[in-house]
Amino acid sequence: MMDLTSNFIACFLLLAVVTALIKKRKRSKASQKLPPSPWKLPFVGHLHHLLGSPPYRALAKLAQKHGALMHLQLGEISSIVVSSPRLAREILKTHDLALSDRAEILASKIVCYDSTNIAGSPYGPYWRQMRKICTMELLGAEKVRSFGSIMQDEAWHLISSIQALSVAGAPINLTEKLSSYTSSMVFRAAFGKVSRWHKDTFVQVLKQALPVVSTFDVSDLFPSYKMLHPFSRVSTKFMKMHQKIDKIFDNIIAERVDNLARTRKGMGESSDEDLSDVLLRVKESGDLQIPITNNNIKAVLIDLFTGGLANVPAAVEWAMAEMIRNPYVMAKAQIEIRGAFMGKKTTIEETDVQDLEYLKLVVKETLRLHPPAALLLPRECREQCEIDGYIIPIKTRVIVNVWAIGRDPEYWDDPESFRPERFENSSIDFTGTHFEYLPFGAGRRMCPGISFAMPNIELPLALLLYHFDWKLPTSLHSNGLDMSEAVGFSARRKQHLCLLASLCDPAHDIACQTPVTD
Repeated sequence: MMDLTSNFIACFLLLAVVTALIKKRKRSKASQKLPPSPWKLPFVGHLHHLLGSPPYRALAKLAQKHGALMHLQLGEISSIVVSSPRLAREILKTHDLALSDRAEILASKIVCYDSTNIAGSPYGPYWRQMRKICTMELLGAEKVRSFGSIMQDEAWHLISSIQALSVAGAPINLTEKLSSYTSSMVFRAAFGKVSRWHKDTFVQVLKQALPVVSTFDVSDLFPSYKMLHPFSRVSTKFMKMHQKIDKIFDNIIAERVDNLARTRKGMGESSDEDLSDVLLRVKESGDLQIPITNNNIKAVLIDLFTGGLANVPAAVEWAMAEMIRNPYVMAKAQIEIRGAFMGKKTTIEETDVQDLEYLKLVVKETLRLHPPAALLLPRECREQCEIDGYIIPIKTRVIVNVWAIGRDPEYWDDPESFRPERFENSSIDFTGTHFEYLPFGAGRRMCPGISFAMPNIELPLALLLYHFDWKLPTSLHSNGLDMSEAVGFSARRKQHLCLLASLCDPAHDIACQTPVTD
């Protein structure tokens, strides 16, 4: 009897242990339940699905088959792609803190001084401090307003240069003109008066870097396969670029430090603080919880330059391209602008543009269809969280497809059409509270440069429409305008935008009141 009892107890305990192990295994599997995925290949994972088109388009196409929350294995990197407003809210608001980190990217480490810029810095005390400095000192509304004269000056240089070329009747390369405007504007705001050589060299190097930064690099996709890293386009090329930029930074910062010292002694040239002056003042104040270095200042300024050089001119360029294809929209915008200022002002300033309601609708619609950051910079999961019944493990990268969200037919009527009127009487804006419209992101990692970017989009666009009538070269029809995008994370035009401009002086030419629409 005792043997039977002992055997029964032993069997019971064994069964209990097996049952517990099975339950534990099931819980373990449940805890690793990832979102759906397309089919993948060994080693490269899902990378082959992204070949041949801009990543945001390829990801949007995959999401139509596999869902708005999708898991991808990009080389060694486990990634979650979000393509709907509802799920973007989960990522950028509900689980914002858990998903606020940044992955280590080689380009950011090299170019941005060990990722001490704001965009690429890991979440933590340093990032919070620098973000606060950026929003309160660098790019606050009052500081941006102080750049009004610079913005006005550079905008008039833009108009004057186009006016000189328009006389010859040759096509105007708006892509180059807008890029020149933005680079000069940002450089003067950052450094004040510096040599033309410094500006041109600096901008040229950054322009070479931007296309490489905005694509996948082998070193980031296969971090543990060191033998592949020599094939990286980033390491050697970016190190050379970094060295050139660093020398220019050192020269300019030395000049600014010297001028600040001389100004304190009453010997230097006194002027409004530029952005480098602000950062140097904050650095020397002794009030920072985490002391910063000149390299940290350089990293933050690179954020400003890369955002300005890549995103601001692209937005104006896309707006002009869309209006050429939709002449009714261009005519309506021109009538508003010319009606508002004709015979009333000799110059249009940034503050005047705030009353141009339809122009603002045009900009909003442009940013919906062509968001500068078509894919938000990948976040990295700090704390495991659950979204829609799926688990997002720690270290997983999360990519929000803003391009796809802005074209979601559940939220946007006729989403592929350019219709600024859709924003009339609408509360939707780009402040990060409407998750169907995220051109600047949302949450802690939202772009802090909105107040700087918007005036530099709206003012030149208003002046281009006020002073000139625009049309395609005779060899092209509006429907034949190439609207394809360059391959990369940002939605830049693949081809330069070249248009014919005819000068129209609204103050003297009555014909300018009613622009031609055909």
